[in-house]
Amino acid sequence: MELRVFVNVAGSFPKAKRFPAKAVLSVVHILAIAATASRTGVKNKCTAEKAYRCSECLILGPECGWCFQKGFSDESLHKRCDLITNLIQKGCDPDYIESFEVKKIVEEEKNLQLTPGKVTLQLRPGGETSLIVDVRQLKNYPLDLYHLVDTSASMVTNLERLHSMGYSVSQKMAKYSSDFKFGFGSFVDKPVSPFINIHPDKLINPCSVYETSCHPAHGFLHVLSLTDNVTEFRDAVEKQTISGNEDTPEGGLDALLQVAVCESQIGWRKEAKRLLLLITDQLSHLALDSRLGGIVLPNDGNCHLKDNMYTHSTVMEHPSLGLLVDKLLENSIHVIFAIQGSSINWYKDLLPLMPGAVARQLNSELSNLSELVAGAYQALLSEVELQVDNHINGVYVRIAAICPDGSTNPGQNKCRNVKADETVSFNVTIGVTECYEGDKLIILKPVGYNETTIISLSSTCACQCKGPKAHVAGRCFNKEIDLDCRLCQCEDSVTNSTCRTLSKEQCLIEGCQQYKDQPVCSNRGICNCGKCLCYQTKLGRVYGKYCELDDFSCPYHQGQLCAGNGECKGGECQCYSGWQGESCNCSSSLMSCRTGQGQICSGRGTCVCGSCQCTESRSSGNLCEVCPTCENSCENSW
Repeated sequence: MELRVFVNVAGSFPKAKRFPAKAVLSVVHILAIAATASRTGVKNKCTAEKAYRCSECLILGPECGWCFQKGFSDESLHKRCDLITNLIQKGCDPDYIESFEVKKIVEEEKNLQLTPGKVTLQLRPGGETSLIVDVRQLKNYPLDLYHLVDTSASMVTNLERLHSMGYSVSQKMAKYSSDFKFGFGSFVDKPVSPFINIHPDKLINPCSVYETSCHPAHGFLHVLSLTDNVTEFRDAVEKQTISGNEDTPEGGLDALLQVAVCESQIGWRKEAKRLLLLITDQLSHLALDSRLGGIVLPNDGNCHLKDNMYTHSTVMEHPSLGLLVDKLLENSIHVIFAIQGSSINWYKDLLPLMPGAVARQLNSELSNLSELVAGAYQALLSEVELQVDNHINGVYVRIAAICPDGSTNPGQNKCRNVKADETVSFNVTIGVTECYEGDKLIILKPVGYNETTIISLSSTCACQCKGPKAHVAGRCFNKEIDLDCRLCQCEDSVTNSTCRTLSKEQCLIEGCQQYKDQPVCSNRGICNCGKCLCYQTKLGRVYGKYCELDDFSCPYHQGQLCAGNGECKGGECQCYSGWQGESCNCSSSLMSCRTGQGQICSGRGTCVCGSCQCTESRSSGNLCEVCPTCENSCENSW
């Protein structure tokens, strides 16, 4: 195993003399990003969000840095976060700049088709890194082909013709693999009403109406494990007899899942390409169809074979399509639907939801079965698709395919028309958006392959803020209240009479409290050696000796601060001329309350917030003008 280590940026902002060339180049790259941002006039996101802690700062982007040098911009804490180039220009020693960090370790495991096998990453939230994953198609790869055949009554002639097809298929597939095995199994439907006839005679012989004998219906019967003996395959198929059921859809997807998950019983080889050939002339039942037969227990996706018979056919529902696809991908199985008649369209509609599956038309004589399997196998091999096997909250993965002809398709994770021995490369970008504890595993897997790339990812969230050993380090301000006041002095101007009896730290904290029992800096700032450094939020300005004042904590009206008719100062609305009220939502003008004769509310009310409030109980109307029983109502009518 070869071990390669890449460290893009490590620890605090470095000087070239202390770090290897790769680290220095990465630092130069980050500086280039920062320099480009400041030169082109792009919005500086390092300062736009006003970060007050080192950890908040580094989340903003790889170009951002935090100056933890003592005494740097203490009058405004958020100024410690800026583009690295800006911090240096403002006088921050590069030794005291905490910056973006990426660590990557690539282990070249000896996979045959997929490299690398394992990668270890360490990222900060807001950071990302990229790596290349190569997938190579190999010639003459071992191949397993399992035949899953519908043995309902409508398939009787096909079953007879299938006897001789094993040798033909093996000869055709020898062109692609000299190590070829095939197996056989059958399905009909769930043996419960209304899917079958439950008359006692029909349960014994479902085919009595055809004046012939056949086996009872079954969900799935595993007949022959994978073998390279063509004669054994032919003999197993010849022994099969048809069965019967009542409805048109069959239980194909139910049986398909069992073939996928019963790995040891079927005989799937780890090192082989796995093909599952489903032959039928009908549609398949889906999950909720089972409820017609009183079966409501969801399919658990596990193997339930006993004596080669599926034992839970009458216990669990048909699998959902999502569950089936998960199990096919998990077990690296390609599906070939060989369908007779018009049902082919139903299966083609499934393909966009089933990676690694194809559907082909099977003729009535089965004469094209060999060509169908060979053609489908070629089509499956010619498409290489890389998928993320698991998704993690707070982590994103972007995959871009680089095809053998050199073409790239941003946002596409697959290449088509790939030939044997050609390599498809995938540019995989991984980013972290939030902090989490422990390592997370990301599994990358090509569809239909039995090899994976495992990425072990950890997030680094805590800033170290460690300067040179010969100097005293500053602070990260990572806590709500930073009690490290060793470099501060309890000044004589502190008026608290108990100052001299308190510890230095407690003395300085009390300098940030308006009253003893109140939160430090009103919970809206950081106590920096006895002085409140107030947060600046997107809502507005926080100020005051104890950060107790702001310009946004005033009443709102219809979504606007002070109704848009005043200014918020010290938590109270100061209304513009012409407006009044706690939230400045009331007009002080009387114009809207005057009648045509100049009366205010017709003399029967008062004008409040630009509207009449009638004081005469008998009156109504916008101007209190309606009052039929008032003494002067007749006069007002003339």
